[in-house]
Amino acid sequence: MSFESPLSSPRSWRYYLGLVGQGFLIGTVDAVPGVSGGTMALLLGLYEELIQAIRTLADVEVLRRFLKPREWTWLVSHLPWRFLLAVALGILGGAFTLAHGLQWALIHYPQAIWALFFGFVLASTWAVSRRVRHWKPLYGGLFLLGGGISFALAGATVFSTPQTLWAFFLSGFAAICAMILPGVSGALVLVMLGKYQDVLAAVTGFQVGALLAFGLGAILGLSLMARLLTRLLRHYHDLTLAFLCGLMAGSLRRLWPWKAWEMGDAGTSSFAEAVANVWPAIGEIETWGLIGLMGVGLSLVGLLEHLARGKTAQAKTRASESLSVSLGGE
Repeated sequence: MSFESPLSSPRSWRYYLGLVGQGFLIGTVDAVPGVSGGTMALLLGLYEELIQAIRTLADVEVLRRFLKPREWTWLVSHLPWRFLLAVALGILGGAFTLAHGLQWALIHYPQAIWALFFGFVLASTWAVSRRVRHWKPLYGGLFLLGGGISFALAGATVFSTPQTLWAFFLSGFAAICAMILPGVSGALVLVMLGKYQDVLAAVTGFQVGALLAFGLGAILGLSLMARLLTRLLRHYHDLTLAFLCGLMAGSLRRLWPWKAWEMGDAGTSSFAEAVANVWPAIGEIETWGLIGLMGVGLSLVGLLEHLARGKTAQAKTRASESLSVSLGGE
């Protein structure tokens, strides 16, 4: 595998600042149960580069060189660590700032947040589907397959898993694989496996064994999934995007803002206690307010699409200028 790529080359500070901003948006939407940060990365046009960078970092050759301190200089010059660091800083920033506000809003105004993100994911699915160059019946079949899988996951019941290291390992593996797929929420997978609260307890209680098992499962899952996605996007780009669009569309089941509720012991309700989707009551002010928030989500995607197109156009202009300079110097 060749490690010489634009991602490993130093760029301007504006480029990395932009990556931090994009990572911030990814980390923010990851805080909403049922919304995948992969959806935002795909919409921003960052997804394929991010998967490629993760694939490079998880390569066996990199791990071999990492175990030899004298090879670290080579790793620093060849790995896309600047790219990944900028995105990671943004994700952490989003998770620890605006995400807290979203979590508060989910408790007090859950329907409003779901309506906003329903519109966001709906428009994102449409925007990403336009990147498939020529839709064919096979692509439509893969779209339906992805939609069916995501739809089923969104309505799946919670399983009971044992308090063993193997269970934590498999939970980490499954959650990280879901997390980097658009339309599939890693947090939701943990909830379905009955491990969401257990992982939180392991973090707060600093249960080293459970955290190590979970982390190892996540590392293995990330490595294998990044390899698979890199190969699929490289050789079957449109087929893969069609399937990913299906995953995004199916996740709308989880974000539908009109739900039947099952009240908790304290008389409160939460996202996990929503038992079924219901039709809205047409004519009520609340219904029109939620529809309006869906419109806001649609508009946000339009704005992000505009910014992403501008970024792509600038990149093409820089590449063209670089080519012109190169040809002129020959």
